[in-house]
Formats: sequence, C-alpha cells, structure tokens
Amino acid sequence: MMDIHHKPVMFNESLEYLITDKSGVYFDGTLGFGGHSEGILLNLNNDARLIATDVDTDAFNFSKLKFKNDERIKIYNFNFSQINVIAKIESVPGFSGVLADLGVSSFQLDNPASGFTYRNEAMLDLRMDKTKKVSAEEVVNSFSEERLADIFYKYGEEKKSRQIARRICEKREIKKIKTTLELSEIIFGITPVNYRIKTLSRVFQALRIYVNDELETLKVFLTKSVDLLIKGGRIVVLSYHSLEDRIVKEAFKYEELDCICPKDYPVCKCEKESRLKIITKKPVVPSDDEIKNNFRARSAKLRAAERI
Repeated sequence: MMDIHHKPVMFNESLEYLITDKSGVYFDGTLGFGGHSEGILLNLNNDARLIATDVDTDAFNFSKLKFKNDERIKIYNFNFSQINVIAKIESVPGFSGVLADLGVSSFQLDNPASGFTYRNEAMLDLRMDKTKKVSAEEVVNSFSEERLADIFYKYGEEKKSRQIARRICEKREIKKIKTTLELSEIIFGITPVNYRIKTLSRVFQALRIYVNDELETLKVFLTKSVDLLIKGGRIVVLSYHSLEDRIVKEAFKYEELDCICPKDYPVCKCEKESRLKIITKKPVVPSDDEIKNNFRARSAKLRAAERI
C-alpha cells in the first residue's frame, strides 16, 4: 500500500458545512486518497452510508484498500458527473450531502508517473481517466496554432497564449513534443525568469482542463447533484481557480433564483423554482496557518448551499 500523507484543504470547514444528518447518505465525488471520506465516516453513525468515486485508478485502488473494513462506504471508479448512475446502482433516492474537492492531489502533482508535473520528466499526458482518447501530447502536437492559443487563453487565462502556441508549432516541426520537460523548455525559452512558474502553471492547467473536459463535466455534476439532494441536504464544493469558482458561484445563484423572466415582465411566466439556499454568501478561504502548512491551499475557495 502506498504511503500517502495528505490532509485535505479546509478539512474541518468542509465537514462542518456538509454534515447535517449523522445517519444520512453522503456522496464524495472526488475521493482521491480518502482524506475527506475518512473525515466524513468519522463523523457519521453506524447506520449511515457514504458513496465515493474517483476516475484516477491509483486513488481508486488505494482507497479500496484503505476502507476495506468499513461496510458503510462503497467506492466507484467513475467520473463524478455520473452521480445519477451511481445513485441508481446503489438504490439511493437522494443524498444528505454531496462533496467535491476539485483540486489535483499532491501525490498526482509530485509523482512523475502521474504525468501532471512539469518539474520532472514525464510523458505529456494529463488525463485523469487514462481511457480518454485524447492526451495532452496529441493536443500539443496536432492542434492548430489558433486552437492551441484559444485553449491556453480560455482555460489558463494566459495572456501570451498566441506567442506560446506559435513557438510550440515551430518546435514540433523539428521534433515531436513528448514529455512535460520538453514542453516546459519551450515555454522557458520565451518567458522571463520571474514569470516562468506562473506561465507554466497556466499552460499545464489549460491543457489538463481541456483534456479532461473539466468545466463542462463540473456543470453536469452540479446540476445532477442538486437533482439528487434531499430537502435540507447540502452541496459543498472546493475550487482552486477562477474558472471553476465562477461556474460553482453561477450555478448556485441560478438554483437560488425563483424567477428568470426579464425584469420588464409584469408577471412571472418562467415557472422556475428556487432549489437552493446559498449558505456561503462569500467563499470560505483557508486560514493563514493552513496556507503556511500547505502552500497549495492558497487559492482554494469553498462554497456551500442547501436544498430547499
């Protein structure tokens, strides 16, 4: 069994917002190496249930072993957007709470074999689910300059997206770009020293989001999660960059509205119902102490809402 020491970001805050019924049924959509799930189980009664899922095979296998002696938890190797499918398999009509921590784990970032790090030599992959057809290597080597630039700008908010895309296309004409370090060296060559790490982070983030279709998948997950929350049940989401946080914020706001008719309509005709009450009017952020102990927590934002 791998030796994984990873305390989830805003661990106590997540549990505080999530758990309202100690005998309820809960869903952890981003199981990872079981940090949040372990905390949830410690706070639930013996008659409670936890259903958890993760597309990463290493995380799935690790957590299957970790929780093998706890009959309250059932683990799946599915994408969290299939929450409705999992609920049907488990004959669960609704959840008391749904949790999603959208961050990439420290193990994935630090393990070259996972292909998520630009600090070590690794194949340019970036797929969470290795069964997905398109890897980052294929994107970098076959997409047009314009399409690459759009990906870097849209998903990484990288201002020099066109310059980076142009240089990648020039370099791949000479030699195929196969590893994370090969891509890093290309970016290093056109980026001032002080901006290299931030630029690398944005480019790799953009490729990861695109390859895994993360933003569209998140939208689907949020809608299905609200569908499956029981009255008084809560949804808690931790995001780590503005694109994710904006989607969560807008989804919660939309679900809180009881009318979406134009303002000049004298009478509501949309028949929309309010399904959520936002609990966190402003996102919860990590404490200074937590950021000091875990620098990767610095960009985290927690939002929570309750089904009405």
